[in-house]
Amino acid sequence: MVYDSKEAVIRNLKDAGCSQDTINRFMESLKNGTPEEQLQILSQHRSKLLDKVHIEQKRIDCLDYLVYQIERHNIAI
Repeated sequence: MVYDSKEAVIRNLKDAGCSQDTINRFMESLKNGTPEEQLQILSQHRSKLLDKVHIEQKRIDCLDYLVYQIERHNIAI
């Protein structure tokens, strides 16, 4: 996919949750024509997002377990 403008690339990076620093590094890499560096920047950001997903999934699992305990065992303190 080829972007039709610099603004479209920036919009996509913002929509992906990239920081201004990440956007700046990516745009500099895009300007210099180094796709390997571009892919590395995107991969690093993706990894950070995935770490956040895993943290939030653990929190959801904790809540689900508490709901299960309440529904099945009617816990009391």
